[in-house]
Amino acid sequence: MSKSSLFKSLFFVFSGLMLLNGCSKKSPVSAERLNEVVVYTYDSFVSEWGPASELEKLFEAKTGLNLSFVDCGDGIQLLSRAVLEKDNVQADVILGLDNNIVKKAADNDILEAYEPAGAADVIPADVLAQLGGDWKLTPYDYSHFAFVYDTKSSVPCPSSLDDLLKPEYEKKIILMDPRTSTPGLGFLTWTVAVYGDKTADYWKALKPNILTMATGWSAGYGLFKKGEAPLVISYTTSPASHIEYDKTDRYIAPVFAQGHAVQVEGAGILKDAPNPEGAKLFMDFLISDEAQAVLPLTQWMYPANKNTVLPESYTKGASVPEVTLSADPDAVQQKVDEIMKILSE
Repeated sequence: MSKSSLFKSLFFVFSGLMLLNGCSKKSPVSAERLNEVVVYTYDSFVSEWGPASELEKLFEAKTGLNLSFVDCGDGIQLLSRAVLEKDNVQADVILGLDNNIVKKAADNDILEAYEPAGAADVIPADVLAQLGGDWKLTPYDYSHFAFVYDTKSSVPCPSSLDDLLKPEYEKKIILMDPRTSTPGLGFLTWTVAVYGDKTADYWKALKPNILTMATGWSAGYGLFKKGEAPLVISYTTSPASHIEYDKTDRYIAPVFAQGHAVQVEGAGILKDAPNPEGAKLFMDFLISDEAQAVLPLTQWMYPANKNTVLPESYTKGASVPEVTLSADPDAVQQKVDEIMKILSE
């Protein structure tokens, strides 16, 4: 073979290897992007009263990295965005998936398992178990779903889910859409846990009493605070916020003897995250004492870190039901379309 032919052969082999190499690896991440951690989360987390701004300050001071929170709507919208971007991942961490959609996240294979430093020592085993226990999602807060009731309203305080079917509650209840909102899906889970095969019958009876189905918690609770209805689906911990900031015990969350469904919220590292090392630092930070101390007065949920000291308003306004209910996620998902059809008829 001549030198010219040999050179041409080597050139084509080398070019082919370069082409294959370019196709088999992701595009390199810029130095600027490696200095930033991008976290997808839900609207209330990044609201003016949410924890995002304070967590951003603490994390950036601790690590020297930039932290960017991206509002993706409510929890289910958050998951939908991550799934859509699965083949072109833009964020490093997803924060706000809960125990009612953890299976859906697992089915879509969007999460990378990571156990934050010291997490097993501070997160109770039963709380971790609600998110699968495999560290694809790490709990950061939790609370039970409940109806928050305005004691100055003209309707009586309900003491059970059955009470909500009474005619005096006509157009007096604010719910959230289970297709877009984790509290909306949480309430549906609660009804499935209590009524099972008769869940559809319950919702048919409940329909006249529903004022609206908000797209998310922020919108729904905002309507409640404006006095649009005396009852809204929220959490047993929500009244503590009114004690703390509004200096009133006007709003309560009655505990039903039949039990309440629980929500455990988690964060996880996205597969193929542009900045996985930065993501790990954020996950370590999220369950640390300093980060968890921010949550009680901003999230109004119980922090996952058991060492966190709660403010006095929790003692006065929050409650923990004796009975915790749950339902199979697949069974709940199968009910979503059926219930929405009932409500649209």
